[in-house]
Amino acid sequence: MRLCSLYSGSSGNCIYVGSDHANILIDVGVSAKKVTAALESIDVKPEELDAVLITHEHTDHIGGLGVFLRKYGIPVYGTSKTLEAVSRYSNLGKVDFSLFHGIRPEESFSISDLYVKAVSTWHDAIDPVCYTLTDGNKKISVATDLGDFDGHIVDALSGADAMLIEANHDVRMLEVGPYPYPLKQRILGRRGHLSNERGGQLVRELLNDHIRGIYLGHLSKENNYPELAFETVKAELLGNAYSSDYRDFNIMVAERDCCSAVIEC
Repeated sequence: MRLCSLYSGSSGNCIYVGSDHANILIDVGVSAKKVTAALESIDVKPEELDAVLITHEHTDHIGGLGVFLRKYGIPVYGTSKTLEAVSRYSNLGKVDFSLFHGIRPEESFSISDLYVKAVSTWHDAIDPVCYTLTDGNKKISVATDLGDFDGHIVDALSGADAMLIEANHDVRMLEVGPYPYPLKQRILGRRGHLSNERGGQLVRELLNDHIRGIYLGHLSKENNYPELAFETVKAELLGNAYSSDYRDFNIMVAERDCCSAVIEC
């Protein structure tokens, strides 16, 4: 299986997951033109996509969806409540709603050779989820826009060979930054986003002896730096049960404005 962050950050998100027989996008939060170019840079044609999975209805996750669907006609999967919210998105435009397929959190469904599960999360969206995908041998977990996590989320994401986990903000940068107080409270709350520290704690919970790569994703442009996110997460992994060398986990910060390196597992 393959995992690649095409774009990741507060300004737009789009993740690629591939197997021997399936090509899937998680969210289309940037323009169709950018998504197409990013896919082609990893030798995937948009016409080869089997599905788009939607985590929630915020603009940075569905901003390019309408144009992408009109151009390529890819089936879209999301919870029924999320798809209803997407259908009301003012910039979606005219799309073929027969492409929309409602799913239920915690129930697996198949796309070609992959089994997909949506896992409910805390975020200020109508019915947010994260995703796990497996071909029965390898597993990939993708989880951003988490206000917090608990044992259920850890259990659902665990055992992954590759993952993308949120490290959205540095708490101190956010606290002293220019955002209005209500927005700061929203981000810091349980329906907001994971800080670097909390993201690192989730990564630590998910470590295993067969990880091939870990992306740190959905970094805030205003309240974080890639180097800061990396170093903070690395510090949270000290004394873990699997390796004293963080390089064994192949940790990378997902790029904001371009395609990141492909993780093969």
